[in-house]
Amino acid sequence: MDTHPTSGPPSSGTRTEDVANLMVRCLEAEGVEYIFGIPGEENIRFVDALDGSRIRYVLVRHEQGASFMAEIYGRLTGRAGVCSATLGPGAINLLLGAADATTNSTPFVALAAQGSLDRVHKESHQVIDLVSMFAPVTQWSARVDSPVAVPEMVRKAFKTAQSERPGAIFVAVPEDIEASRITKPLNPLQVDTVHADAPSPSQIARAAEVLATARRPVVLAGHGTARGKASQALMRFAERLNVPVATTFHGKGVFPDDHPNALGAVGFMRHDYSNFGFDTADVLICVGYELQEFDPVKINPDSDKRIVHLHRFPAEVDAHYPVTVGVEGDLSQALDALTAALPDGLDYESGTGACIRALLNEELEYGRRSDACPLVPQRVVADVRAALGRDDIVLADTGAGKMWMARLYPAYEPDTCLVSNGLSTMGFALPGAIGAKLARPEQRVLAMMGDGSFLMNSQELETAVREHIPLVVLVLVDEEYGLITWKMELELERHSHTRFTNPDFVAYAESFGAQGYRIETAGQLLPVLQRALAGDGVSVIACPVDYSENLRLTERLGALHGPF
Repeated sequence: MDTHPTSGPPSSGTRTEDVANLMVRCLEAEGVEYIFGIPGEENIRFVDALDGSRIRYVLVRHEQGASFMAEIYGRLTGRAGVCSATLGPGAINLLLGAADATTNSTPFVALAAQGSLDRVHKESHQVIDLVSMFAPVTQWSARVDSPVAVPEMVRKAFKTAQSERPGAIFVAVPEDIEASRITKPLNPLQVDTVHADAPSPSQIARAAEVLATARRPVVLAGHGTARGKASQALMRFAERLNVPVATTFHGKGVFPDDHPNALGAVGFMRHDYSNFGFDTADVLICVGYELQEFDPVKINPDSDKRIVHLHRFPAEVDAHYPVTVGVEGDLSQALDALTAALPDGLDYESGTGACIRALLNEELEYGRRSDACPLVPQRVVADVRAALGRDDIVLADTGAGKMWMARLYPAYEPDTCLVSNGLSTMGFALPGAIGAKLARPEQRVLAMMGDGSFLMNSQELETAVREHIPLVVLVLVDEEYGLITWKMELELERHSHTRFTNPDFVAYAESFGAQGYRIETAGQLLPVLQRALAGDGVSVIACPVDYSENLRLTERLGALHGPF
Protein backbone atom coordinates (compact mmCIF):
# COMPACT_ATOMS: atom_id res chain seq x y z
CA MET A 1 0.00 0.00 0.00
CA ASP A 2 1.11 3.60 -0.54
CA THR A 3 -0.32 6.79 0.90
CA HIS A 4 -0.63 10.27 -0.53
CA PRO A 5 -1.55 13.50 1.28
CA THR A 6 -4.98 14.76 0.33
CA SER A 7 -5.09 17.90 2.44
CA GLY A 8 -2.90 20.93 2.98
CA PRO A 9 -1.01 21.75 6.17
CA PRO A 10 -3.16 21.92 9.30
CA SER A 11 -4.36 25.32 10.40
CA SER A 12 -2.97 26.87 13.53
CA GLY A 13 -4.48 25.87 16.81
CA THR A 14 -5.52 28.20 19.58
CA ARG A 15 -4.64 27.97 23.25
CA THR A 16 -8.12 28.98 24.35
CA GLU A 17 -10.27 26.36 22.59
CA ASP A 18 -11.79 23.35 24.27
CA VAL A 19 -11.74 19.73 23.15
CA ALA A 20 -15.19 20.05 21.57
CA ASN A 21 -13.93 22.69 19.14
CA LEU A 22 -10.74 20.73 18.46
CA MET A 23 -12.84 17.67 17.60
CA VAL A 24 -14.91 19.69 15.17
CA ARG A 25 -11.77 21.00 13.46
CA CYS A 26 -10.48 17.43 13.16
CA LEU A 27 -13.78 16.31 11.62
CA GLU A 28 -13.68 19.21 9.16
CA ALA A 29 -10.16 18.15 8.18
CA GLU A 30 -11.53 14.68 7.42
CA GLY A 31 -14.01 16.21 4.99
CA VAL A 32 -17.10 15.46 7.08
CA GLU A 33 -20.17 17.14 5.59
CA TYR A 34 -22.97 15.79 7.80
CA ILE A 35 -23.36 14.45 11.31
CA PHE A 36 -26.63 12.70 12.11
CA GLY A 37 -27.68 12.61 15.72
CA ILE A 38 -29.46 13.77 18.85
CA PRO A 39 -27.68 15.95 21.42
CA GLY A 40 -27.53 15.09 25.10
CA GLU A 41 -26.48 16.82 28.29
CA GLU A 42 -23.00 15.33 28.11
CA ASN A 43 -22.11 16.52 24.58
CA ILE A 44 -23.70 19.96 24.39
CA ARG A 45 -20.34 21.64 23.80
CA PHE A 46 -19.64 19.43 20.80
CA VAL A 47 -23.06 20.15 19.26
CA ASP A 48 -22.61 23.87 19.96
CA ALA A 49 -19.19 23.84 18.27
CA LEU A 50 -20.72 22.20 15.19
CA ASP A 51 -23.13 25.12 14.91
CA GLY A 52 -20.34 27.40 13.75
CA SER A 53 -18.62 24.88 11.49
CA ARG A 54 -18.85 23.78 7.87
CA ILE A 55 -20.52 20.56 9.03
CA ARG A 56 -24.31 20.28 8.82
CA TYR A 57 -25.80 18.69 11.93
CA VAL A 58 -28.92 16.73 10.99
CA LEU A 59 -31.15 16.39 14.03
CA VAL A 60 -33.00 13.06 13.92
CA ARG A 61 -35.86 11.54 15.93
CA HIS A 62 -34.13 8.32 17.03
CA GLU A 63 -30.43 7.53 17.26
CA GLN A 64 -30.97 4.27 15.37
CA GLY A 65 -32.21 6.35 12.46
CA ALA A 66 -29.05 8.46 12.70
CA SER A 67 -26.91 5.34 12.47
CA PHE A 68 -28.66 4.15 9.30
CA MET A 69 -28.38 7.60 7.71
CA ALA A 70 -24.65 7.58 8.39
CA GLU A 71 -24.28 4.04 7.10
CA ILE A 72 -25.94 4.63 3.74
CA TYR A 73 -24.15 7.97 3.31
CA GLY A 74 -20.87 6.12 3.85
CA ARG A 75 -21.83 3.32 1.50
CA LEU A 76 -22.58 5.72 -1.36
CA THR A 77 -19.67 8.13 -0.89
CA GLY A 78 -16.88 5.83 0.28
CA ARG A 79 -16.24 8.35 3.08
CA ALA A 80 -17.20 7.45 6.61
CA GLY A 81 -20.72 8.49 7.53
CA VAL A 82 -20.81 10.03 11.01
CA CYS A 83 -23.48 9.77 13.69
CA SER A 84 -23.52 11.17 17.22
CA ALA A 85 -25.35 10.47 20.46
CA THR A 86 -25.21 11.07 24.15
CA LEU A 87 -24.07 8.45 26.65
CA GLY A 88 -25.95 5.35 27.82
CA PRO A 89 -29.25 4.79 25.99
CA GLY A 90 -28.40 7.23 23.21
CA ALA A 91 -25.14 5.48 22.43
CA ILE A 92 -26.76 2.04 22.63
CA ASN A 93 -29.25 3.09 19.96
CA LEU A 94 -26.33 3.56 17.55
CA LEU A 95 -25.28 -0.06 18.01
CA LEU A 96 -27.53 -1.59 15.34
CA GLY A 97 -26.32 0.75 12.61
CA ALA A 98 -22.71 0.11 13.63
CA ALA A 99 -23.21 -3.65 13.35
CA ASP A 100 -25.00 -3.23 10.03
CA ALA A 101 -22.16 -1.08 8.68
CA THR A 102 -19.47 -3.56 9.68
CA THR A 103 -21.28 -6.59 8.27
CA ASN A 104 -22.06 -4.62 5.09
CA SER A 105 -18.42 -3.40 4.77
CA THR A 106 -19.38 0.27 5.01
CA PRO A 107 -17.21 3.13 6.38
CA PHE A 108 -18.90 4.52 9.49
CA VAL A 109 -17.88 6.49 12.60
CA ALA A 110 -20.09 6.67 15.70
CA LEU A 111 -19.30 9.34 18.30
CA ALA A 112 -20.90 9.18 21.72
CA ALA A 113 -20.61 11.01 25.00
CA GLN A 114 -19.61 9.21 28.18
CA GLY A 115 -19.64 10.02 31.88
CA SER A 116 -16.65 11.87 33.29
CA LEU A 117 -13.46 9.93 33.94
CA ASP A 118 -13.83 10.24 37.70
CA ARG A 119 -16.94 8.03 37.65
CA VAL A 120 -16.61 5.61 34.71
CA HIS A 121 -14.79 3.07 36.91
CA LYS A 122 -17.80 2.53 39.18
CA GLU A 123 -21.56 2.13 39.22
CA SER A 124 -22.89 5.51 38.14
CA HIS A 125 -25.96 7.06 36.55
CA GLN A 126 -26.21 6.22 32.82
CA VAL A 127 -22.65 4.88 32.70
CA ILE A 128 -22.02 1.52 31.11
CA ASP A 129 -18.94 0.18 29.34
CA LEU A 130 -19.71 1.41 25.84
CA VAL A 131 -16.26 0.60 24.47
CA SER A 132 -16.67 -3.07 25.35
CA MET A 133 -20.25 -3.09 24.05
CA PHE A 134 -19.25 -1.77 20.62
CA ALA A 135 -16.02 -3.76 20.31
CA PRO A 136 -17.54 -6.94 18.79
CA VAL A 137 -19.32 -5.04 15.99
CA THR A 138 -16.64 -2.48 15.10
CA GLN A 139 -13.13 -2.49 13.73
CA TRP A 140 -11.95 -0.22 16.53
CA SER A 141 -13.73 0.90 19.71
CA ALA A 142 -12.01 3.37 22.03
CA ARG A 143 -12.45 6.12 24.64
CA VAL A 144 -10.70 9.47 24.58
CA ASP A 145 -8.88 9.72 27.90
CA SER A 146 -6.74 12.77 27.14
CA PRO A 147 -7.24 15.97 25.12
CA VAL A 148 -3.84 15.44 23.54
CA ALA A 149 -5.07 12.19 21.94
CA VAL A 150 -7.94 13.78 20.01
CA PRO A 151 -6.18 14.52 16.67
CA GLU A 152 -4.57 11.06 16.53
CA MET A 153 -7.75 9.24 17.52
CA VAL A 154 -9.94 11.07 15.00
CA ARG A 155 -7.42 10.39 12.22
CA LYS A 156 -7.15 6.72 13.21
CA ALA A 157 -10.93 6.39 13.32
CA PHE A 158 -11.40 7.62 9.76
CA LYS A 159 -8.34 5.89 8.33
CA THR A 160 -9.49 2.57 9.79
CA ALA A 161 -13.12 3.01 8.78
CA GLN A 162 -12.27 3.91 5.18
CA SER A 163 -9.52 1.38 4.48
CA GLU A 164 -10.32 -1.99 2.95
CA ARG A 165 -12.14 -3.81 4.45
CA PRO A 166 -14.21 -0.81 5.58
CA GLY A 167 -16.42 -0.95 8.63
CA ALA A 168 -17.63 0.79 11.77
CA ILE A 169 -15.63 2.68 14.39
CA PHE A 170 -16.82 3.81 17.82
CA VAL A 171 -15.29 6.63 19.86
CA ALA A 172 -16.56 7.65 23.30
CA VAL A 173 -15.75 11.11 24.66
CA PRO A 174 -16.16 11.60 28.43
CA GLU A 175 -17.98 14.80 29.33
CA ASP A 176 -15.05 16.21 31.33
CA ILE A 177 -12.67 15.59 28.42
CA GLU A 178 -15.04 17.32 26.01
CA ALA A 179 -15.23 20.39 28.25
CA SER A 180 -11.49 20.56 29.08
CA ARG A 181 -9.37 23.42 27.78
CA ILE A 182 -6.42 22.83 25.48
CA THR A 183 -3.17 23.80 27.21
CA LYS A 184 -0.96 23.62 24.11
CA PRO A 185 -1.57 24.09 20.38
CA LEU A 186 -3.12 21.00 18.83
CA ASN A 187 -4.13 20.58 15.21
CA PRO A 188 -5.79 17.98 12.98
CA LEU A 189 -3.37 15.51 11.47
CA GLN A 190 -2.67 15.46 7.76
CA VAL A 191 -5.11 13.19 5.92
CA ASP A 192 -3.49 10.43 3.87
CA THR A 193 -5.44 8.28 1.44
CA VAL A 194 -4.46 4.64 1.09
CA HIS A 195 -4.23 3.40 -2.50
CA ALA A 196 -4.35 -0.26 -3.43
CA ASP A 197 -1.24 -1.98 -4.71
CA ALA A 198 -1.07 -3.52 -8.15
CA PRO A 199 -1.68 -7.29 -8.05
CA SER A 200 1.25 -9.68 -7.82
CA PRO A 201 2.40 -10.85 -11.30
CA SER A 202 2.98 -14.36 -9.95
CA GLN A 203 -0.58 -14.58 -8.64
CA ILE A 204 -1.94 -13.27 -11.94
CA ALA A 205 0.05 -15.97 -13.73
CA ARG A 206 -1.33 -18.68 -11.43
CA ALA A 207 -4.89 -17.43 -11.91
CA ALA A 208 -4.38 -17.39 -15.68
CA GLU A 209 -3.28 -21.04 -15.55
CA VAL A 210 -6.51 -21.98 -13.80
CA LEU A 211 -8.65 -20.13 -16.34
CA ALA A 212 -6.69 -21.50 -19.30
CA THR A 213 -7.73 -25.03 -18.29
CA ALA A 214 -11.30 -24.16 -17.29
CA ARG A 215 -14.26 -25.38 -19.32
CA ARG A 216 -17.23 -23.59 -17.72
CA PRO A 217 -16.06 -20.62 -15.60
CA VAL A 218 -18.61 -18.31 -13.96
CA VAL A 219 -18.01 -14.92 -12.34
CA LEU A 220 -19.57 -13.95 -9.00
CA ALA A 221 -19.21 -10.21 -8.35
CA GLY A 222 -19.74 -8.74 -4.89
CA HIS A 223 -19.97 -5.32 -3.34
CA GLY A 224 -16.20 -4.92 -3.27
CA THR A 225 -16.48 -4.44 -7.03
CA ALA A 226 -18.63 -1.36 -6.41
CA ARG A 227 -16.32 -0.02 -3.69
CA GLY A 228 -13.34 -0.57 -5.97
CA LYS A 229 -15.10 1.13 -8.91
CA ALA A 230 -14.24 -1.89 -11.04
CA SER A 231 -17.45 -2.29 -13.06
CA GLN A 232 -15.90 -1.26 -16.36
CA ALA A 233 -12.95 -3.61 -15.87
CA LEU A 234 -15.37 -6.41 -15.01
CA MET A 235 -17.27 -5.83 -18.26
CA ARG A 236 -14.04 -5.84 -20.27
CA PHE A 237 -13.05 -9.12 -18.61
CA ALA A 238 -16.44 -10.79 -19.17
CA GLU A 239 -16.63 -9.71 -22.80
CA ARG A 240 -13.06 -10.77 -23.59
CA LEU A 241 -13.62 -14.26 -22.16
CA ASN A 242 -17.36 -14.42 -22.93
CA VAL A 243 -18.10 -15.67 -19.41
CA PRO A 244 -21.41 -15.29 -17.52
CA VAL A 245 -21.52 -12.93 -14.56
CA ALA A 246 -23.78 -13.17 -11.51
CA THR A 247 -23.79 -10.71 -8.63
CA THR A 248 -24.60 -10.89 -4.96
CA PHE A 249 -27.47 -8.82 -3.61
CA HIS A 250 -24.92 -6.22 -2.50
CA GLY A 251 -23.26 -6.34 -5.89
CA LYS A 252 -26.42 -5.61 -7.88
CA GLY A 253 -25.63 -3.18 -10.66
CA VAL A 254 -21.85 -3.70 -10.79
CA PHE A 255 -22.61 -5.71 -13.93
CA PRO A 256 -25.64 -4.38 -15.87
CA ASP A 257 -28.58 -6.75 -15.84
CA ASP A 258 -29.28 -5.97 -19.50
CA HIS A 259 -25.79 -7.12 -20.57
CA PRO A 260 -25.78 -10.34 -22.67
CA ASN A 261 -23.47 -12.03 -20.13
CA ALA A 262 -25.59 -11.18 -17.07
CA LEU A 263 -27.00 -13.99 -14.92
CA GLY A 264 -28.74 -11.78 -12.37
CA ALA A 265 -28.34 -11.89 -8.58
CA VAL A 266 -27.74 -14.98 -6.46
CA GLY A 267 -28.70 -15.18 -2.83
CA PHE A 268 -32.29 -16.32 -2.69
CA MET A 269 -33.16 -20.02 -2.69
CA ARG A 270 -30.89 -22.90 -3.59
CA HIS A 271 -32.72 -23.56 -6.87
CA ASP A 272 -33.45 -20.01 -7.97
CA TYR A 273 -32.75 -19.35 -11.64
CA SER A 274 -29.42 -17.57 -11.23
CA ASN A 275 -28.00 -20.44 -9.21
CA PHE A 276 -28.36 -22.75 -12.20
CA GLY A 277 -25.49 -20.93 -13.84
CA PHE A 278 -23.23 -22.37 -11.14
CA ASP A 279 -24.46 -25.96 -11.18
CA THR A 280 -22.06 -27.16 -13.87
CA ALA A 281 -19.36 -24.49 -13.39
CA ASP A 282 -15.88 -25.88 -12.80
CA VAL A 283 -14.22 -22.57 -11.91
CA LEU A 284 -15.66 -19.67 -9.89
CA ILE A 285 -14.08 -16.28 -10.46
CA CYS A 286 -15.10 -14.28 -7.40
CA VAL A 287 -14.54 -10.55 -7.76
CA GLY A 288 -14.94 -8.29 -4.73
CA TYR A 289 -16.98 -10.97 -3.00
CA GLU A 290 -17.27 -11.39 0.79
CA LEU A 291 -18.79 -14.43 2.44
CA GLN A 292 -21.27 -12.42 4.52
CA GLU A 293 -22.97 -11.37 1.29
CA PHE A 294 -23.86 -14.92 0.27
CA ASP A 295 -23.19 -18.39 1.68
CA PRO A 296 -20.93 -20.25 -0.79
CA VAL A 297 -22.50 -23.61 0.08
CA LYS A 298 -25.38 -22.66 -2.23
CA ILE A 299 -23.14 -22.62 -5.31
CA ASN A 300 -20.39 -25.00 -4.21
CA PRO A 301 -22.19 -27.63 -2.11
CA ASP A 302 -19.58 -30.33 -2.76
CA SER A 303 -16.57 -28.00 -2.33
CA ASP A 304 -15.27 -29.29 -5.65
CA LYS A 305 -15.04 -26.13 -7.73
CA ARG A 306 -11.77 -24.29 -8.23
CA ILE A 307 -11.96 -20.70 -7.00
CA VAL A 308 -10.05 -17.65 -8.14
CA HIS A 309 -10.54 -14.93 -5.50
CA LEU A 310 -9.86 -11.31 -6.53
CA HIS A 311 -10.10 -8.69 -3.78
CA ARG A 312 -8.16 -6.15 -1.77
CA PHE A 313 -7.77 -8.62 1.11
CA PRO A 314 -7.65 -12.41 1.59
CA ALA A 315 -10.81 -14.49 1.62
CA GLU A 316 -12.44 -15.71 4.81
CA VAL A 317 -11.91 -19.42 5.47
CA ASP A 318 -14.91 -21.60 4.66
CA ALA A 319 -15.21 -25.30 3.83
CA HIS A 320 -17.24 -24.45 0.72
CA TYR A 321 -14.88 -21.68 -0.40
CA PRO A 322 -11.52 -23.39 -1.01
CA VAL A 323 -9.48 -20.70 -2.77
CA THR A 324 -7.23 -22.10 -5.49
CA VAL A 325 -5.59 -18.74 -6.22
CA GLY A 326 -6.02 -15.48 -4.35
CA VAL A 327 -5.18 -12.25 -6.18
CA GLU A 328 -4.94 -9.25 -3.87
CA GLY A 329 -4.81 -5.67 -5.07
CA ASP A 330 -6.73 -3.06 -6.98
CA LEU A 331 -9.61 -4.88 -8.67
CA SER A 332 -9.53 -2.99 -11.97
CA GLN A 333 -5.81 -3.59 -12.31
CA ALA A 334 -6.24 -7.25 -11.35
CA LEU A 335 -9.02 -7.87 -13.88
CA ASP A 336 -7.17 -6.10 -16.68
CA ALA A 337 -3.91 -7.91 -15.86
CA LEU A 338 -5.68 -11.27 -15.82
CA THR A 339 -7.37 -10.49 -19.14
CA ALA A 340 -4.02 -9.62 -20.69
CA ALA A 341 -2.39 -12.79 -19.31
CA LEU A 342 -4.87 -15.16 -20.94
CA PRO A 343 -4.20 -16.65 -24.39
CA ASP A 344 -6.38 -15.86 -27.35
CA GLY A 345 -8.83 -18.45 -28.59
CA LEU A 346 -10.18 -19.69 -25.26
CA ASP A 347 -13.35 -21.61 -26.05
CA TYR A 348 -15.50 -22.04 -22.98
CA GLU A 349 -18.68 -24.08 -23.14
CA SER A 350 -21.80 -21.98 -23.65
CA GLY A 351 -23.61 -20.95 -20.52
CA THR A 352 -27.20 -20.61 -19.42
CA GLY A 353 -27.41 -16.83 -19.25
CA ALA A 354 -29.96 -16.29 -22.01
CA CYS A 355 -32.33 -18.88 -20.55
CA ILE A 356 -32.00 -17.47 -17.03
CA ARG A 357 -32.65 -13.92 -18.23
CA ALA A 358 -35.69 -15.16 -20.14
CA LEU A 359 -37.12 -16.77 -17.01
CA LEU A 360 -36.62 -13.58 -15.00
CA ASN A 361 -38.16 -11.50 -17.77
CA GLU A 362 -41.16 -13.85 -17.85
CA GLU A 363 -41.80 -13.08 -14.18
CA LEU A 364 -41.54 -9.34 -14.74
CA GLU A 365 -43.85 -9.58 -17.75
CA TYR A 366 -46.33 -11.54 -15.64
CA GLY A 367 -46.20 -8.68 -13.15
CA ARG A 368 -46.72 -6.03 -15.81
CA ARG A 369 -49.82 -7.86 -17.06
CA SER A 370 -51.33 -8.53 -13.64
CA ASP A 371 -54.16 -6.21 -12.66
CA ALA A 372 -54.77 -7.96 -9.34
CA CYS A 373 -55.24 -5.83 -6.25
CA PRO A 374 -53.72 -6.35 -3.72
CA LEU A 375 -50.80 -6.22 -6.15
CA VAL A 376 -48.59 -9.20 -6.86
CA PRO A 377 -44.93 -8.50 -5.91
CA GLN A 378 -43.86 -8.89 -9.55
CA ARG A 379 -46.11 -5.96 -10.50
CA VAL A 380 -44.56 -3.81 -7.77
CA VAL A 381 -41.03 -4.63 -8.94
CA ALA A 382 -41.90 -3.96 -12.59
CA ASP A 383 -43.52 -0.60 -11.80
CA VAL A 384 -40.67 0.53 -9.55
CA ARG A 385 -38.22 -0.30 -12.34
CA ALA A 386 -40.34 1.63 -14.85
CA ALA A 387 -40.59 4.66 -12.56
CA LEU A 388 -36.88 4.97 -11.78
CA GLY A 389 -34.03 5.98 -14.08
CA ARG A 390 -30.95 3.82 -14.59
CA ASP A 391 -28.98 5.65 -11.91
CA ASP A 392 -31.80 6.43 -9.46
CA ILE A 393 -31.60 4.72 -6.07
CA VAL A 394 -34.00 2.28 -4.43
CA LEU A 395 -33.44 0.96 -0.91
CA ALA A 396 -35.19 -2.38 -0.39
CA ASP A 397 -35.78 -3.02 3.30
CA THR A 398 -35.48 -6.48 4.80
CA GLY A 399 -38.53 -8.69 4.36
CA ALA A 400 -40.38 -10.47 1.60
CA GLY A 401 -40.23 -7.33 -0.55
CA LYS A 402 -36.43 -7.37 -0.40
CA MET A 403 -36.32 -10.93 -1.73
CA TRP A 404 -38.48 -10.02 -4.72
CA MET A 405 -36.46 -6.88 -5.43
CA ALA A 406 -33.08 -8.54 -5.02
CA ARG A 407 -33.85 -11.39 -7.41
CA LEU A 408 -36.06 -9.61 -9.99
CA TYR A 409 -35.23 -5.89 -10.05
CA PRO A 410 -32.91 -5.13 -12.99
CA ALA A 411 -30.03 -2.92 -11.85
CA TYR A 412 -27.71 -1.18 -14.29
CA GLU A 413 -25.34 0.89 -12.14
CA PRO A 414 -23.49 0.08 -8.89
CA ASP A 415 -25.18 1.03 -5.61
CA THR A 416 -28.56 1.80 -7.16
CA CYS A 417 -30.42 -1.08 -5.45
CA LEU A 418 -29.40 -1.11 -1.79
CA VAL A 419 -30.17 -3.89 0.66
CA SER A 420 -28.73 -4.98 3.98
CA ASN A 421 -27.48 -8.49 3.39
CA GLY A 422 -24.66 -8.73 5.89
CA LEU A 423 -26.82 -8.20 8.97
CA SER A 424 -30.16 -8.00 7.09
CA THR A 425 -31.64 -5.58 9.57
CA MET A 426 -35.15 -4.24 9.28
CA GLY A 427 -36.00 -0.55 9.41
CA PHE A 428 -32.97 0.89 7.61
CA ALA A 429 -34.54 2.04 4.33
CA LEU A 430 -36.37 5.23 5.36
CA PRO A 431 -33.51 6.76 7.38
CA GLY A 432 -31.09 5.29 4.83
CA ALA A 433 -32.94 7.14 2.08
CA ILE A 434 -32.19 10.43 3.87
CA GLY A 435 -28.49 9.55 3.89
CA ALA A 436 -28.69 8.48 0.24
CA LYS A 437 -30.30 11.73 -0.91
CA LEU A 438 -27.68 13.80 0.92
CA ALA A 439 -24.90 11.67 -0.57
CA ARG A 440 -26.28 11.85 -4.11
CA PRO A 441 -28.66 14.82 -4.32
CA GLU A 442 -28.87 14.63 -8.12
CA GLN A 443 -30.46 11.17 -8.03
CA ARG A 444 -34.05 10.33 -7.09
CA VAL A 445 -34.40 8.12 -4.04
CA LEU A 446 -37.10 5.59 -3.19
CA ALA A 447 -37.35 3.63 0.07
CA MET A 448 -39.32 0.41 -0.44
CA MET A 449 -40.44 -1.13 2.86
CA GLY A 450 -42.90 -3.57 4.27
CA ASP A 451 -45.41 -2.18 6.75
CA GLY A 452 -43.54 -4.01 9.52
CA SER A 453 -40.20 -2.35 8.83
CA PHE A 454 -41.72 1.05 8.03
CA LEU A 455 -43.11 1.56 11.51
CA MET A 456 -39.74 0.71 13.08
CA ASN A 457 -38.30 4.07 12.01
CA SER A 458 -41.22 5.97 10.48
CA GLN A 459 -40.55 8.90 12.83
CA GLU A 460 -37.76 9.94 10.47
CA LEU A 461 -40.43 11.26 8.10
CA GLU A 462 -40.37 14.33 10.32
CA THR A 463 -36.60 14.62 9.83
CA ALA A 464 -36.91 14.46 6.05
CA VAL A 465 -39.72 17.03 5.99
CA ARG A 466 -38.00 19.43 8.40
CA GLU A 467 -34.64 19.16 6.63
CA HIS A 468 -36.26 19.52 3.17
CA ILE A 469 -34.86 16.23 1.89
CA PRO A 470 -37.09 14.98 -0.95
CA LEU A 471 -37.69 11.24 -1.08
CA VAL A 472 -40.46 8.71 -1.61
CA VAL A 473 -41.41 5.83 0.69
CA LEU A 474 -43.32 2.94 -0.86
CA VAL A 475 -44.96 0.91 1.93
CA LEU A 476 -46.02 -2.61 0.97
CA VAL A 477 -49.07 -3.32 3.10
CA ASP A 478 -50.00 -6.88 4.07
CA GLU A 479 -50.44 -6.44 7.84
CA GLU A 480 -47.98 -9.16 8.75
CA TYR A 481 -44.30 -9.99 8.90
CA GLY A 482 -44.64 -11.63 5.52
CA LEU A 483 -41.17 -13.13 5.20
CA ILE A 484 -41.61 -14.96 8.51
CA THR A 485 -45.04 -16.20 7.47
CA TRP A 486 -43.45 -17.46 4.24
CA LYS A 487 -40.71 -19.30 6.14
CA MET A 488 -43.15 -20.83 8.64
CA GLU A 489 -45.48 -22.02 5.90
CA LEU A 490 -42.59 -23.58 4.00
CA GLU A 491 -41.15 -25.45 6.96
CA LEU A 492 -44.10 -25.92 9.35
CA GLU A 493 -47.07 -25.70 6.94
CA ARG A 494 -48.66 -23.16 9.28
CA HIS A 495 -47.82 -19.79 10.78
CA SER A 496 -48.55 -17.85 13.95
CA HIS A 497 -47.76 -14.56 15.70
CA THR A 498 -46.95 -12.66 12.51
CA ARG A 499 -50.15 -10.58 12.05
CA PHE A 500 -50.69 -6.99 13.19
CA THR A 501 -52.75 -3.90 12.37
CA ASN A 502 -51.69 -0.57 10.88
CA PRO A 503 -52.61 3.10 11.14
CA ASP A 504 -54.06 4.99 8.20
CA PHE A 505 -50.78 5.51 6.34
CA VAL A 506 -52.08 8.44 4.28
CA ALA A 507 -53.24 10.34 7.36
CA TYR A 508 -50.05 9.30 9.15
CA ALA A 509 -47.87 10.78 6.37
CA GLU A 510 -49.92 13.96 6.25
CA SER A 511 -49.60 14.42 10.00
CA PHE A 512 -45.83 14.83 9.44
CA GLY A 513 -46.34 17.30 6.60
CA ALA A 514 -45.64 14.70 3.90
CA GLN A 515 -47.83 13.79 0.95
CA GLY A 516 -49.80 10.56 1.33
CA TYR A 517 -51.11 8.26 -1.42
CA ARG A 518 -53.23 5.12 -1.23
CA ILE A 519 -53.12 2.58 -4.08
CA GLU A 520 -56.53 1.03 -4.76
CA THR A 521 -55.99 -0.49 -8.20
CA ALA A 522 -52.91 -2.00 -9.84
CA GLY A 523 -52.97 0.62 -12.56
CA GLN A 524 -52.51 3.44 -10.06
CA LEU A 525 -49.07 2.46 -8.79
CA LEU A 526 -46.85 3.52 -11.70
CA PRO A 527 -48.42 6.97 -12.25
CA VAL A 528 -48.41 7.64 -8.49
CA LEU A 529 -44.75 6.63 -8.26
CA GLN A 530 -43.91 8.92 -11.18
CA ARG A 531 -45.83 11.83 -9.66
CA ALA A 532 -44.24 11.40 -6.22
CA LEU A 533 -40.72 11.02 -7.61
CA ALA A 534 -41.16 14.16 -9.70
CA GLY A 535 -42.01 16.22 -6.62
CA ASP A 536 -39.62 18.10 -4.36
CA GLY A 537 -41.09 16.92 -1.06
CA VAL A 538 -41.58 13.79 0.99
CA SER A 539 -44.20 11.26 -0.11
CA VAL A 540 -45.55 8.03 1.36
CA ILE A 541 -47.36 5.53 -0.89
CA ALA A 542 -49.37 2.78 0.79
CA CYS A 543 -49.67 -0.15 -1.60
CA PRO A 544 -51.49 -3.41 -0.75
CA VAL A 545 -49.48 -6.48 -1.73
CA ASP A 546 -50.49 -10.13 -2.11
CA TYR A 547 -47.73 -12.35 -0.75
CA SER A 548 -49.53 -15.56 -1.62
CA GLU A 549 -47.17 -15.30 -4.60
CA ASN A 550 -44.37 -16.25 -2.23
CA LEU A 551 -45.47 -19.85 -1.88
CA ARG A 552 -46.37 -20.09 -5.56
CA LEU A 553 -42.82 -19.00 -6.36
CA THR A 554 -41.23 -21.64 -4.16
CA GLU A 555 -43.53 -24.26 -5.63
CA ARG A 556 -42.33 -23.31 -9.12
CA LEU A 557 -38.67 -23.17 -8.13
CA GLY A 558 -38.94 -26.54 -6.49
CA ALA A 559 -40.20 -27.99 -9.77
CA LEU A 560 -37.36 -26.56 -11.86
CA HIS A 561 -34.38 -28.70 -12.78
CA GLY A 562 -31.10 -27.15 -13.93
CA PRO A 563 -28.81 -26.76 -15.63
CA PHE A 564 -30.66 -25.78 -18.78
